[in-house]
Amino acid sequence: MANLKEIRNRIASVSSTMQITSAMKMVSAAKLKKAQDAITAMRPYANKLTELLQNLSGSLDADTGSAYANERPVKKVLAVVITSNRGLCGAFNSNVIKQCISLQANTYKEQEVHFMAIGKKGNDILRKKNAIIANHSKVYDDLTFDNVALIAEELMKHFADGTYDHIVLVYNKFKNAATQILMTEQFLPIVAAKSESTTAIDYIYEPEKEKIVMELIPKSLKTQLYKAIRDSFASEHGARMTAMHKATDNASELRDQLKLTYNKARQAAITNEILEIVGGAEALNG
Repeated sequence: MANLKEIRNRIASVSSTMQITSAMKMVSAAKLKKAQDAITAMRPYANKLTELLQNLSGSLDADTGSAYANERPVKKVLAVVITSNRGLCGAFNSNVIKQCISLQANTYKEQEVHFMAIGKKGNDILRKKNAIIANHSKVYDDLTFDNVALIAEELMKHFADGTYDHIVLVYNKFKNAATQILMTEQFLPIVAAKSESTTAIDYIYEPEKEKIVMELIPKSLKTQLYKAIRDSFASEHGARMTAMHKATDNASELRDQLKLTYNKARQAAITNEILEIVGGAEALNG
């Protein structure tokens, strides 16, 4: 059994760790509320804009359609890996990275796959064995629509000039503080609307349909990417809050066990001292 000093040092160490994880949990909870409100308010707009664009672009012919909806044989694929800049958030980052490796090994095993990193964690791991064309980790320093729009424009350029035939987003979608849904979402070419009925949606266009579509496409793609990064940002804080909550509970349990061990050791030491005193007294009397 460890001596009392060693156990006291371990108790102090675990207590210090518990204070840190508890503080990190509270910080993540505060940041989560703001990030959750942002993505919750944005989703209806982003989803409706995407639905509108799909219906409009699907009704255009090839001559008047956008270059961003052009389906062509897939030879080169770009996966946008959205992770975090910091760790201590459970399996949040590793799930995204594993999904990217799976896409490369299975879904796109016949194609050449490159990666664009948004987040240091994904960049640091994937760059060891894969081609990373860009790292936009600094976008988290000032997460605004304008900054994300620059990344979306870069992706749109890569697709329009034929550098890549298929672009996908891999990220965690926020559901609640304890649950994140791993998403692999097609970014380009634009996904055609899946009609569930034979009745087409009849829109009244002002100005003409082609002009509306050409103006909506860049805005919709920028919004789609911004929504994905916002989803990932909220998921990160939810995952970290959950991880730190579990770490705090585990530290508390370990501290209680150490205290019990310490009390047992202390009791045993006192008992031994009493026995030594009694033995010494008996020897003197004898």
